[in-house]
Amino acid sequence: MKRLAVGILAHVDAGKTTLSEGLLYTCGRLRQLGRVDHKNAFLDTEALERERGITIFSKQAVLPLGDLEITLLDTPGHVDFSSEMERTLQVLDYAILVVSGSDGVQSHTRTLWRLLGRYRIPAFLFINKMDLPGTDREALLRELKASLSEGCVDFGADQSRGEWMENVAVCDEEAMSRYLEQGELSDTEAAALVARRKVFPCYFGSALRLSGVEELVRGLSLYTQVPQYPQEFAARVFKITRDAQGNRLTHLKVTGGTLRVKMPLKSREWEEKVDQIRVYSGAKFQPVDEAPAGTVCAVTGLSKTRAGEGLGAEGACEAPALEPMLTYRVILPQGCDAHSAMQKLSALEEEDPQLHLVWNARLREISLQLMGEVQLEILKTLIYERFGLRVEFGSGSIVYKETIAAAVEGVGHYEPLRHYAEVHLLLEPGERGSGLHFASTCPEAQLDRSWQRLVLSHLEERVHRGVLTGSPITDLNITLVAGRAHVKHTEGGDFRQATYRALRQGLMSAESILLEPWYDVRLELPAENVGRAMTDIQRMGGSCAPPEPCGELTLLTGSAPVAGLRGYGREVLSYTRGRGKLACFFRGYEPCRNQAEVIAAIGYDPERDLEQPADSIFCAHGAGFSVPWNQVRNYMHVESGFRSHEENQQAESAPGFSARPSVSYTGALEQDKELQAIFERTYGPVKRREFVPQKLPLQGTEQAAKREAVRPVMAGQEYLLVDGYNIIFAWDDLKAVARESLDTARKLLMDLLSNYQAYRKCEVILVFDAYRVPRNTGEVQRYHNISVVYTRQAETADAYIEKTTYELAKQYRVRVATSDGMEQMIILGHGALRISARVFRQEVEMVGGQIAELLAQINRYEKSRPVQAAFEKAKKKE
Repeated sequence: MKRLAVGILAHVDAGKTTLSEGLLYTCGRLRQLGRVDHKNAFLDTEALERERGITIFSKQAVLPLGDLEITLLDTPGHVDFSSEMERTLQVLDYAILVVSGSDGVQSHTRTLWRLLGRYRIPAFLFINKMDLPGTDREALLRELKASLSEGCVDFGADQSRGEWMENVAVCDEEAMSRYLEQGELSDTEAAALVARRKVFPCYFGSALRLSGVEELVRGLSLYTQVPQYPQEFAARVFKITRDAQGNRLTHLKVTGGTLRVKMPLKSREWEEKVDQIRVYSGAKFQPVDEAPAGTVCAVTGLSKTRAGEGLGAEGACEAPALEPMLTYRVILPQGCDAHSAMQKLSALEEEDPQLHLVWNARLREISLQLMGEVQLEILKTLIYERFGLRVEFGSGSIVYKETIAAAVEGVGHYEPLRHYAEVHLLLEPGERGSGLHFASTCPEAQLDRSWQRLVLSHLEERVHRGVLTGSPITDLNITLVAGRAHVKHTEGGDFRQATYRALRQGLMSAESILLEPWYDVRLELPAENVGRAMTDIQRMGGSCAPPEPCGELTLLTGSAPVAGLRGYGREVLSYTRGRGKLACFFRGYEPCRNQAEVIAAIGYDPERDLEQPADSIFCAHGAGFSVPWNQVRNYMHVESGFRSHEENQQAESAPGFSARPSVSYTGALEQDKELQAIFERTYGPVKRREFVPQKLPLQGTEQAAKREAVRPVMAGQEYLLVDGYNIIFAWDDLKAVARESLDTARKLLMDLLSNYQAYRKCEVILVFDAYRVPRNTGEVQRYHNISVVYTRQAETADAYIEKTTYELAKQYRVRVATSDGMEQMIILGHGALRISARVFRQEVEMVGGQIAELLAQINRYEKSRPVQAAFEKAKKKE
């Protein structure tokens, strides 16, 4: 049996749930059609959903289509429940995007389209409500092409096959070539284009009247491809709920192997067994003994799973794109104990991690984050039904975040009597919107790998808060660079305390930046109101592009802080007399324009936050004593060799220092199990040699001013290995070229590296992997002055680089240039250094500048040569 997970997405009131009913009825799963307005829809199983007529929680149903079984996942359409919808996207193979024919493409429709692109999900479009007067099929198709993608193609029944094939072929150059040669395209070729997101089939109809539904079902059968799943067990958790009896349900999709009852599952923190496997369809479920790959199911017996978590060989998912930007204070009823209420509400945070429940011990208050007022009202009712608490909420405030301006080392020590742990963390600012990334470069000879993994676990296990306003930190690369344990006295909890204190001490020592959320704004309004709108956006601290005509209205696009846009939608309706329309899309976090004012208004004191200690605990004469955060470095037992930017500047000014740029090593100890398995099947077990980075001199010593700030180059030849595809997709300009032509992007990268090698005189090896891509048996080419390697089928660039570094690092200095992605981590245990794509880009650009300067000098010299010759000739005559 072939299996697909297909989700239905839409703007609210587009008819998404009605289409779900139509699909179930057409496939024979329902004997009678339900309706949202009749409060008997099959997938609206909750009383709250039937009462309000909206989908709040994602549900599933099974559609049999011959030898294909589709798990249909109905997602919430209201923007306030977007986090529930986005979690479901993690397990989809395909999506059906429903667009209202009477309303066209709405603001939330564009948000959904962006998310489908982010998660690389192929999509079918169903344009609903075409039975209503005023709908124009051709005009709607033009709007879809202009607003979403030129790949939107009408797959309706009234299209002739020749016209249909031609419209499909123009969406891809290779498909067009085959169409011109053969005169046709097969359904399999069309399905391949859909899977690659080159083509988006569009069906027009009315879900309420079952018009166009049968054509959509036929399209799902003909133009979809079932993924190839690995044999090793893997699963992705996307939701946590509880049934009517209070049993905790972990909803997941099996993405590899087979899940069986009583099968043990584990992560770094827990190990539990599956008690029951349930395949849900609406409110009912069928218990099964096993679930093969592709199955979407719910299991009992797991008490510690989290939404977004990967089980088995499945890795963790990326951070969600949609985040709540408003935080609310929970007002408990009179006489209610805050601690017991916090424990009850924590169950809701398991089900919706985006609530970000926070307990303020100083104020004895609970706060949480929400998307909007509708979610707030639903949450009130849910809390009363589940826990019997009639809570209220304070006025919402903006969710701020914090980051740092420059690299800093944080140190933490925890040594009360019979306990011991010390941790050194390097905190580096990351790219805006990158979130938090954790890694380790600490030598195992200094701190055992098990302790290092424990430190990384403690970094990941909680929300860490900044020192300006107590807001969550973001956009940081945090690296464990040094640490120490005691053979006898160290326990796991000691490293938790040392890790928290090290991170906090680093934040207290750094220059922090307050970040606020911004929206991209799209305003459609009458021409006479454009000046007012532009003035409003500038007053908010935002900016806008020049106005553009948009039919009878004028289009104004720009961006502005969320704080200034609160309630602005109602204001637009007021001053345009209902003709204006405001659409906002989350842009990301940017430095706060009025940081001092916000910090003063919040009044956060980091040194009084007892839950975020920055001081360290040391031991003397059998008793522990506390050392303030700004004096901790004087008591440390370990030196990491880190030097601040100011110390490096002092060192660089000393005579004899190299002008070469400093290279930051950011390799990770965590191994990608799948890549390791491929490597060991090809080359046998790997015996790793321990990599111990050169220890830099102690800070503050006289020798510090006489040593180089970067690790000196080893004697002999230097090798640079470049992971080609990682670099291409990490550099924005090459990534943009790759979208059009991957061959062109490869050629551009090869030319850049040729210039780089000519100047740096190192041996450059550029590696392109053939992992999951059919190729020949592998080849090595010489391109000008660099070597280009195309790996063998099923061999990754990571595996090739590891094998090569093992051999080369015995005699030469080896560096590896690769992007620091979450899914592919290069194992650099053989003495090689890894430089990030960002740092390597800086090196390449610097070399390009030096080459240009050298050519300019040569040109100036060549121009001066005739003058010099004339001067020498005149001198000879004398």
